[in-house]
Amino acid sequence: MKSFLTIGLLVLSNAFMTMAWYGHLKFKEMAWFNKLGLFSIILISWGIALFEYCFQVPANRIGFKENGGAFSLVELKVIQEVITLVIFMVFTLIFFKTETFRWNHFVGFLFLVLAVYFIFRK
Repeated sequence: MKSFLTIGLLVLSNAFMTMAWYGHLKFKEMAWFNKLGLFSIILISWGIALFEYCFQVPANRIGFKENGGAFSLVELKVIQEVITLVIFMVFTLIFFKTETFRWNHFVGFLFLVLAVYFIFRK
């Protein structure tokens, strides 16, 4: 149960992270957003990133073996990186219509799956 909760929280965390890091690139299409300076955009992204931490920190605390969770520190990091890339690709394909999923992306994801396999191999 803790592993599913950890992964769910990491997915939510990464959704907010992706929005904080890259969402402002899409928001520029909104008239009110275009009038904002860089500092304002940084503050908005920082506010969004606060929610990332609200999910990331509990995910790591719940999932970490030394706290009774299912994952080692290295396993938590690998899970987080894979989730980050999956969320990023979904976000990119949905919100940025100019991006495409190419064969080299597929190969890269295949290597990520292999990385997860080797990290979790006992």
